[in-house]
Amino acid sequence: MDEQSSEPAGRSNPFTVVPIEITISVGKARPLIRDLLKLTRDSVLPLDRRVEDPVELYVGDRLIARGELEEMEGEQAGQLAVRLTEVCDLSGEL
Repeated sequence: MDEQSSEPAGRSNPFTVVPIEITISVGKARPLIRDLLKLTRDSVLPLDRRVEDPVELYVGDRLIARGELEEMEGEQAGQLAVRLTEVCDLSGEL
């Protein structure tokens, strides 16, 4: 049940239960085409960011938040996650 109403969560707005895909951008690379053509297995492609720099979260091409990469612990040890440090105002235009 939704704490703010007596209706079950999602009943008043069916779109609240639709999954969406979020893309996490950790950086960009701008290699020359000649360097791109030389890439092989185990090649390293430097990005424009450092490990400790914030990552950006997008839905489509819209920035929705920023955060920091973390490694999960416990049963999900080794899996990457994002701790949000800033959330954009999403109440605007649709």
